Amino acid sequence: MTSKTAAIRYARALFDVALNEKADLEQIERWLADFNLLFEQHHALKKVLLNPAVPVPRKRAAMVELTTRAKAPSIVAKLLALLAERDRLILLPDVLASYRERLMVHRNVVRAEVTTAAPLTDARTRAIADRLAQVTGRQVVLEARVDSEIIGGLVAKVGSVVYDASLTRQLQKMRERLGAQF
Repeated sequence: MTSKTAAIRYARALFDVALNEKADLEQIERWLADFNLLFEQHHALKKVLLNPAVPVPRKRAAMVELTTRAKAPSIVAKLLALLAERDRLILLPDVLASYRERLMVHRNVVRAEVTTAAPLTDARTRAIADRLAQVTGRQVVLEARVDSEIIGGLVAKVGSVVYDASLTRQLQKMRERLGAQF
């Protein structure tokens, strides 16, 4: 099993338990993010907890102590202790990312990335987000990027679906149609 697959499974289990216990799903996300940030900002802590030479019982005891002092919700504390016990704390960033994705699906939210040749105004960004929300039937969190190579129009990526209405793509289609005629 790959690390990504394992992280997805841990995130799914955490989310399902939190949902069954009617826990605050966003609070759990914040706690996971806080612990992830703690590891990233404190390199010595991260180095010790991810070091294979450090005995697993010590890692677990350290996580129990950290979560107890931080007064983390029991769901988060149990997950972190389990990850330490199985020497899988390296998965925390991926568990966090997977948990966030599950939370977005649960909240009926989808991420979309829109690329345009020039920066969008706030009004235009909202209009595109509204239109994508109509198409997907979900609330859209839009990330706008600029890429002058598309010349004009836009490319919208919603999940794995790409809507390419760029001028570059339209010119390419015309070139293909004209090439077929000659």
